[in-house]
Amino acid sequence: MKIQSSIFLNGKCLLLMGISIFSFSCQFGEKKSDEDSSDNEIQYEVVAEKEGKDGVTDILTTSMEFKTKDTLKSGWNTFKYHNKSNETHLILFDKYPEGKTIADTERDIVPPFQEGMDLINEGKMEEAGKAFGKLPEWFQDVEFVGGVGLISPQSVATSTMKLEPGTYIIECYVKMPNGVFHTTQGMAKQIEVVSEETSLVEPTADYSISISAEEGITFDEKVSAGEKSFAVNFGKQKVHEHYLMHDVNLVRAEPDADLAALEKWVNWSDPEGLQTPAPKGFKFLGGMQEMNEGKTGYFSADLKPGRYILIAEVPGASKKGMLKEFRVD
Repeated sequence: MKIQSSIFLNGKCLLLMGISIFSFSCQFGEKKSDEDSSDNEIQYEVVAEKEGKDGVTDILTTSMEFKTKDTLKSGWNTFKYHNKSNETHLILFDKYPEGKTIADTERDIVPPFQEGMDLINEGKMEEAGKAFGKLPEWFQDVEFVGGVGLISPQSVATSTMKLEPGTYIIECYVKMPNGVFHTTQGMAKQIEVVSEETSLVEPTADYSISISAEEGITFDEKVSAGEKSFAVNFGKQKVHEHYLMHDVNLVRAEPDADLAALEKWVNWSDPEGLQTPAPKGFKFLGGMQEMNEGKTGYFSADLKPGRYILIAEVPGASKKGMLKEFRVD
């Protein structure tokens, strides 16, 4: 049995981080006081009060959680992700097949997922393939529809994408310092998207980014400072060596920041990939998580003059043309 055929059904990625183990009661790290918890609730209420506009939704993280609405309208949606925690995070939107929920995931996905991950960590890839082959057939219908790219602590990222009605799981699969995925610490939430549509229309972007399996990232525009928006157009998708497809993340880099360290870190399948701490000299500003071929997502960022990187979370991003450096004047 080939590993790829075991892990991917109908060519779709069975996400190896965060799709499976949902432990909502577990919080990792220093225990917060009652006063801290109260402050966090107040912060969320303040954020939520600013929502107002139809189709614009705030998502807040203060530790290892997503605080946001349980129900959204379909159509174009803008998400403002307030990362008030002390770790880098991201948000991936997984659209589940009809009738499937987190309860199904806990029952049908957790056991083979845990077995497979344990074997991957031991370097037993063939055995891991067999373990993932135990995943239920229904999981082939899970679709990854974008989200918020990597965002540094105490920062805000904004993404816009079009959602169809259905059940979604939002998740973060960045890792703790001990290698435990954030999803297992509570960073997974079920959201229902209803048939009623928002009043938002497709955005008009300041700049356009294209990414495809054949050409990598294409971006040759001269970028000026200020609050700017980017369209991410997905061409041909590909399942890479780490069992995922490609996305786009925007990163501001210090003049002496090591791009090799960044490239190594964004590959989750590296033992220290996507694991706290993030490499020094980089600030993650968001981006657009993976989408199917032909789809377009949007994100915005406040750009200051300096050095910037567009990078996909894939092994060997530079060799694949999926690491692109540019300057903002």
